[in-house]
Amino acid sequence: MLPKLSVLDLAPVLEGQTIEQSFQNSRDLIQHVEQLGYHRYWVAEHHNMQGIASSATSVLIGYLAAATSTIRVGAGGIMLPNHSPLVIAEQFGTLESMYPGRIDLGLGRAPGSDMLTARALRRDERGAYEFDRLVEELMEYFEDVDRPVIAVPGRGLNIPIWLLGSSLYSAQLAGKLGLPYSYASHFSPELLDDAINTYKRNFVPSDVLEKPYVMIAINAMVGETDEEGEFLASTLFQQFLGMIQGKKGKTKPPREMESLWTTHEKQTVLQQLKYTFFGSPQTVKKKLEQLISEREVDEIIINSAIYDQEKRRRSYQLLADVWK
Repeated sequence: MLPKLSVLDLAPVLEGQTIEQSFQNSRDLIQHVEQLGYHRYWVAEHHNMQGIASSATSVLIGYLAAATSTIRVGAGGIMLPNHSPLVIAEQFGTLESMYPGRIDLGLGRAPGSDMLTARALRRDERGAYEFDRLVEELMEYFEDVDRPVIAVPGRGLNIPIWLLGSSLYSAQLAGKLGLPYSYASHFSPELLDDAINTYKRNFVPSDVLEKPYVMIAINAMVGETDEEGEFLASTLFQQFLGMIQGKKGKTKPPREMESLWTTHEKQTVLQQLKYTFFGSPQTVKKKLEQLISEREVDEIIINSAIYDQEKRRRSYQLLADVWK
C-alpha cells in the first residue's frame, strides 16, 4: 500500500508579489489539494525570512482551515521553545474547537530563525535542551484533569501531537512518548534512516499510537516533462544557494542555474536537497517508489517550491494522479 500524500506549504512570498497574495495563494492551494485527496496540509513557523510568510503559524492555520472542510490542517511545526506551552495549548485548543477533528500540532525545538531573531523572540535558549519537559507540559494541558492552571480552550481536547526533527533527539523522544514522528529530510537528508530506526527502536505504545507512525518530508516539482520539472526546481535551488551565499530575499522565478553557482556550491546545494525529486509524473513517481522501497514510511509530506501558482497547483495534481 502506498503511503498517504500530504502538503507542506512554507507560504512563499514571491518576487513581485505581496504577502497578502502569498496567503491567497496558500488558500487557493489548500482548496485545490483538498479536492485532489491529499491527507493533511501543514505550515511551518519561520521568522526573519523575507521569502516565508508563515511566522504567525496558528493564525495562518485558522485562515486555511476556514477555507476548507475535510483536509487536516496543522503546524509542521510550532517551534515550542519559542513559546509558553500554555499559550500553544490555548491557541490550538481554540483551533480544534473551531474546526473539530481537523487540527494537527507538530512540534520542533529549533528556533526557526537565526540566533539574533531567536533573542528578539525572547526565546530562552535553555528550551532546546529542555524540549522533553516542554512537550510533556504541553500535553498535560490537554488532559481532562483538574490542575491549578488549565488551558481554556484546550483542556480535554484530542489534538494529535507530532514531534518533528532533523536529528536523533526528537526521534528518540517521539518513540518514548508514543507519538507520531516526522523527519525533515527535505533539507536535512543525512540522518533520515538513523532517525527512523531510532524512533522505531525506542517506540513505546501509548494511548495515541499502538505502533510507530513515520512521515518524511521531501521536495517535489512535477512538470509535464523531465525538462520542465528540472526547470521548476531551480526556484528551490536558488533559495538554498542564497542561504549559502548569505543572501536573503523573496522566492525567485525559475531560471537556468549554471551561471549562478560554482561547482562547489552546486554540490553543496544538491547534497542538502538529496530528497528533492523533479521531472515528469512518471519520473517522480519512480524516484518516490525507490525511496519508500528502502524504508517503511506511512506518509510523505511534500513541499513544492514552485514560483508560478498555476504550475504549483499542476505539480500537486500530476503527482496525485500518478500516485493513484
